[in-house]
Amino acid sequence: MASEALSVSDVDSYYGDSHVLHGVGFSLRAGALLGLLGRNGAGKTTCMATIMGFLRPRRGTIDLFGENVAGLAPEAIARKGICLVPQGRRVFRSLSVRENLMVAAQTRAEIEKPWSLERVFALFPRLAERHAQDAGSLSGGEQQMLAIGRALMGNPRVLLMDEPSEGLAPQIVAEVGRTIAQLKAEGLSIVLVEQNIKLTLELADDVAIVNTGTIAFSGTAAALKANETIIAQQLGVF
Repeated sequence: MASEALSVSDVDSYYGDSHVLHGVGFSLRAGALLGLLGRNGAGKTTCMATIMGFLRPRRGTIDLFGENVAGLAPEAIARKGICLVPQGRRVFRSLSVRENLMVAAQTRAEIEKPWSLERVFALFPRLAERHAQDAGSLSGGEQQMLAIGRALMGNPRVLLMDEPSEGLAPQIVAEVGRTIAQLKAEGLSIVLVEQNIKLTLELADDVAIVNTGTIAFSGTAAALKANETIIAQQLGVF
């Protein structure tokens, strides 16, 4: 098996005529967590959209365990094993919790311990309690749990998480952090896009910083923690 779960190399992406990503490249080691950081509007969500196929890159490669998936349709990329927890959660509000989970279910032969409804409910007992409720009636934290659970039902080989702590109370952020740490401990390869730098540096093995559509820093989380100048310059905080 390739040591890199996901490798993004020299990728250019556009929104119409607007050139947003300029030669972006980073890699995610198998079983590791890569934190993708940057200021608002830096291009992080565009990176996620390009990896998932919502935007077709005009240049570059995106390799999933050595197989180039750049330019495939989003449903084909999901079938290959990249699943997304989208920014803003985007649950199906009129469907029940159970229906939200089942609509995303995929089987994958190479997954040793596949995700099922029972396993998601074990990870998030509150979803089990609310399995028959419409997703729109859940709290923000519960909707975030559902968005994560829905992505897991796709049995991802690589999980993309776009701002999972956004808009959540501190105690729920901590709970989401513990969930991500548990998924990482189980060997899932994760790309985490976050404005919460502290949370990211607690969880990440490696970090890439995006600045105006280019990679401004790439290295270990430990190296970034030790470089307050880069943090201040690129992220605006110490």
